[in-house]
Amino acid sequence: MRVAFLCKRHYMRKDVIIDRYARLYEQPRQLALLGHNVLSVCLSYRETDVRDEVHEASPGSLRWIGFAPEGLRLFTYPWRVEAALRSFAPDLLVGASDSPHIVLGAWLARRLKIPYAVDLYDDFESFGLTKIPGMRSLYRRAIRQAAVVSCVSEWLARRVRDDYQAKGKVMTLPSTIDRAVFCRLDRVQCRQSLGLPVNAQLIGTAGALQREKGILPIYQAFEQLSKNNPQLHLVLAGRVEASCPPPTSPNVHCLGELPHSQTAKLFNALDVGVVYLRDTPYGRASFPQKAYEMVACGLPVAVARVGAMKDLFDATANSLYEPESADSLAYCIQALLEKPTVADIDIRDWAELARDMELAYESLFK
Repeated sequence: MRVAFLCKRHYMRKDVIIDRYARLYEQPRQLALLGHNVLSVCLSYRETDVRDEVHEASPGSLRWIGFAPEGLRLFTYPWRVEAALRSFAPDLLVGASDSPHIVLGAWLARRLKIPYAVDLYDDFESFGLTKIPGMRSLYRRAIRQAAVVSCVSEWLARRVRDDYQAKGKVMTLPSTIDRAVFCRLDRVQCRQSLGLPVNAQLIGTAGALQREKGILPIYQAFEQLSKNNPQLHLVLAGRVEASCPPPTSPNVHCLGELPHSQTAKLFNALDVGVVYLRDTPYGRASFPQKAYEMVACGLPVAVARVGAMKDLFDATANSLYEPESADSLAYCIQALLEKPTVADIDIRDWAELARDMELAYESLFK
């Protein structure tokens, strides 16, 4: 097949082309590794360089075109993308990353008269971009009429089927991780590398440290537990929200934003990790990759009882806490400190997930 992808260039504070980062990079790459010819077109929402480069992905081919806003030329972007797609002549177009790209992809697929697929790595309807007048209805229509819709969680897949009334094939396709990076490492060495106390009990997390994401119960649970346990330390990786700061204590360590390799060291350094979410449409549809990352590092995890995370960790003792409840989280953390339990979860790699995509896409041409 000749498959074209359409997405934004920056997400999770990474450049998809330069950093070759996660789902938006791996899906096109893995299809190319299966022998397909793939073109990925990315638009940056910030000023950056323009790129046009070929990445090694034999036996198929993988080309990336990165457009920049370029002032008023931004308004010609749909037609510049159309020109690139017509030159490539895809059999299938896949829209991903946010509502504007999914809407644009549907428009382009109609003009090119080819099947259209959508990939949802999150509940994009909960993002601010759907507040653009008319965007929500166009977004829903694009998903409803797509030939294939892949969703990061089963909760989101159910919503697409039930609320959006999708006419095409709806499939669950979680994100996954690089097992070469996220694996078991020596705890003492990881603690020393990050400047963390070697003999303390460490709990912590990584990600967007924001109240709206559910970080506050972690701070509150730490304050509860540390009153009776001076050896307990809280370790945080990510950008701290000024309006929701962590507790003021010498036992709180803020490491800032870490690259992947350092994040793997953090998860190996901890005694208990926390995957935090709020019980909102966004939280229920989410599939935080750090859940897989922590488990792959052999870390016991306390997880908010929300959406896909509830289903994933339901069989693991003392792993689920009630979102918004510091008491519930504190109980989980204490139980896991006393009796560490690592979830027994089958983590499929990107190559396995790509084969599911390939089967879904190829079925459109039979």
